[in-house]
Amino acid sequence: MMKVKSLINLALVGIVFVALSGCSAVHTSISKRDLDVQTKISTSVFVDPVPQEQRKIYLEVRSGVMEFDRNSFRRTLSQQLVNSGNGYTLTDDPKKAQYTMSVFVRNLEKTTPEDAAGALSAGFQGVGAGAALSYATGGSYRNAVGTGLLVGALSTAANAFVQDVMYLLVADIQIKERAGKGVIVRRDSKINTKISDDGATTQTYSEATTQKEYRTRVVTTANKANLELAEAQPLMFEKTAYAMASFF
Repeated sequence: MMKVKSLINLALVGIVFVALSGCSAVHTSISKRDLDVQTKISTSVFVDPVPQEQRKIYLEVRSGVMEFDRNSFRRTLSQQLVNSGNGYTLTDDPKKAQYTMSVFVRNLEKTTPEDAAGALSAGFQGVGAGAALSYATGGSYRNAVGTGLLVGALSTAANAFVQDVMYLLVADIQIKERAGKGVIVRRDSKINTKISDDGATTQTYSEATTQKEYRTRVVTTANKANLELAEAQPLMFEKTAYAMASFF
């Protein structure tokens, strides 16, 4: 009779263990079931208004990230610029362009959100619940600790199937605008270059130009449970391009 009772208690504990190990995974799968894409701009850019015939943009898109689809993003950005409703068009000749927009994508990578408070709380609750259940079924303090560790192991295994995934896209933008007639723009630049571990060189120069220059950064994040880049990329591109097209 005692053996049967022990088996029943063990089965109940096993059920609770499975439930506990899947709590975090279930919470992630529910709370992060929908794709969430957010875009932020570091600095707003305001270009000068010009007549309709001068609203031409020469566009450059570059990247050092192999996973970044430059052609796809360029098409998305081109569509946003042309369809902004402000009458801008693209040109392949920089000499005919009123604006030159250069985009360089620095990062497109997978990151894990750091939620230290949540992780600490989940870890504490997991071990505490496991220890209490082991004690209730007649286990020793050593068995309670072992049970708590088992809950942690089961939780880790369950969470391996449901992960909170975030992708990050960082793009630097430089916009050059032709100044009006009679306007000369003076640009003072300072460049620091490292020569070796023992020293560096500094270059300082000034130049007169007929172009105004603006620089800003656009950061886009995509978050969802078990998110893959192929799913995240289209909406990330669209929102990033929409933010960039808002400068015109």
